[in-house]
Amino acid sequence: MVKILVVEDDKAMNGFVSSYLRDNGYEVKSCYDGKEALGALEESGYSMIISDIMMPNMDGFALAENIRLTDKQTPILFMSAKDDKVSKLYGYKLGIDDYVTKPFDIDVLMLKIAALLRRAKIETEKQVTVGNFTMNAEERTALLAGEEISLTVREFDLLFKLLSFPKKTFTRSALMEEFWDYDSSATSRTVDVYMAKLREKTAACDGFEIVTVHGLGYKAILK
Repeated sequence: MVKILVVEDDKAMNGFVSSYLRDNGYEVKSCYDGKEALGALEESGYSMIISDIMMPNMDGFALAENIRLTDKQTPILFMSAKDDKVSKLYGYKLGIDDYVTKPFDIDVLMLKIAALLRRAKIETEKQVTVGNFTMNAEERTALLAGEEISLTVREFDLLFKLLSFPKKTFTRSALMEEFWDYDSSATSRTVDVYMAKLREKTAACDGFEIVTVHGLGYKAILK
């Protein structure tokens, strides 16, 4: 079972979020300040940390900083009443993965939690499975209904990126910068050609489709 650490000094808020998580199948440990949370992390591992910022003894910023000294991967999500840009940027600079401002919609929070856990699983296992299609980044294999399909190195990397962040739009310029590096011959049209090839090769996949975001770029949509 996925274990989540909830760090929030407001007992009512802590109880509300923790209860909702348990109702959705997660195992939850509640802490009420950063120091207590660090103690809990020493005793047991967690799949994710959800933390307030403004807390007694040790605030969320200090907690995140301490965690990232030894743990670069476990997702950290801030939920805070602090809605200023400086706080958000500082949190991301410390290494948090997402930021939700109070008051928030609990269903939106749950979606963010699921997305962060999915990304963390992909990062750990180096594998993504969508419907009848599986990609393994370490083995560099792509299996469609159990049969391997042929992808070039660049095709593989592009598709793995899209499927690791479903529904996220990647601009053509961002994809060019990441996957074509300093290849001066690459243009936005080059990206379009690669996406057309990927659509052709994955046409029989039943779990996703590659969608064009007009004027921007591309994203993978799960079916």
